[in-house]
Amino acid sequence: MSRTRIARVALVVEDYELAIDWFQRCLDFALVEDTPLGQGKRWVRVAPKDGVGAELLLAKAANEEQRSVVGKQGGGRVFLFLETEDFARDHARMMAAGVHFLEEPRVEPYGTVAVFEDLCGNRWDLIEPA
Repeated sequence: MSRTRIARVALVVEDYELAIDWFQRCLDFALVEDTPLGQGKRWVRVAPKDGVGAELLLAKAANEEQRSVVGKQGGGRVFLFLETEDFARDHARMMAAGVHFLEEPRVEPYGTVAVFEDLCGNRWDLIEPA
């Protein structure tokens, strides 16, 4: 039986260095790969340090069309979901690192959740499933 999975999601960013720093410092992600591709392009992958789940491929906006979607990849809705086993711990760590939360944590039937923005303005859920 063949298996497939979503291995990574491309996230369009303004600047590689700023994005790498933010994901490492604010979300405690690991830099998995940073390979120059020539002409200013790089293959930059970041992921949660425990290695569970999909990676993000940080893609620097290369033209006006791509720059126009930076921070808007979810069309104003939550775009990505960061799942945790300890909401209180991770929420406190992220707040201390300067992550901008758009709401106070709330308990829903599906878990404890709060919406935050990444460095570009994309909306994420930090969620501890019920």
